[in-house]
Amino acid sequence: MGLLMTRPDWVAQGDRRVGILGGTFDPIHYGHLVIAEQVREALELDRVLFVPAAIPPHKPEAVLAPATDRAAMVELAIAGNPAFTISRIELERDGPSYTVDTVGELVDEAARQGVARDFFFILSAEALTGLDAWHEPLRLMSLCRLAVVPRPGAPLPDGAWLESHLPAAAGASAGAGVDRVVCVETVPLAHSASDVRTRAAAGRSIRYLVPPAVEAYIREHRLYRSDHARRTA
Repeated sequence: MGLLMTRPDWVAQGDRRVGILGGTFDPIHYGHLVIAEQVREALELDRVLFVPAAIPPHKPEAVLAPATDRAAMVELAIAGNPAFTISRIELERDGPSYTVDTVGELVDEAARQGVARDFFFILSAEALTGLDAWHEPLRLMSLCRLAVVPRPGAPLPDGAWLESHLPAAAGASAGAGVDRVVCVETVPLAHSASDVRTRAAAGRSIRYLVPPAVEAYIREHRLYRSDHARRTA
C-alpha cells in the first residue's frame, strides 16, 4: 500500500508537534484518554494520533477483539476531542505492527508535505524498561522523541536510570540518547484493558472504566463474552 497509508488527513498540514499513542486498545479505556490529553497539554501537542495495532509483535495471540471492533471503539472514544485522531496505518500494513515502521512512515509523510514536524511516541515507564527488546530501538529514537508517562508500580525514571539503561548507552547513533526522552507526569489510572475484558466477560458493569459509547459498543457486540463469534478484520 506504500505511500497511501500515511494519509494527510491523519495529520493536518499545520500540525507541527504530534504525539503517537499506539496499542491494541482491546478495549480503549479512560486510562488511555487521560494519558493522551495530559501529554498533549504538557508538551503543547497539536495532534495526538491513536494507532491501533493489527498484530502486536510482543503478544500476537493475546488480542481478543478483531481490529475492526478495536478501531471502532477508538473512534467512539475520541470523537469529542478535536486534537485526537485515529490512524489506521498499522491496520492497513501487512505483518507485525512495529512502532519504528509506523513512525518512519509518518516522518516520510511529513517530508513529502514539506513540513518540519516533531513526533513524540507516548509510552509507559514500564514499557521503557523493555525498549532494548523492541525492533530497531535506536532507529526509533532517531525518528522521534519518547514521551514517558508513569503507571502504577512503574514511576518515571530519573536521569541516572536513563543514562545507564537506554539502548543508546550501548552504542549511540546520531540523534539518540537521553535528550530524546521527555518524562511527563500524568494521573495514572489503576485499571487496565484486561480488567475491562474480565468484567465484560463476566457480564459485570464497566461503567466509569470506559466512555459510555465504548461501553454501549461492547454490550451491543457482546465483545469479550464467551458466546461472541470472533470476526476477522
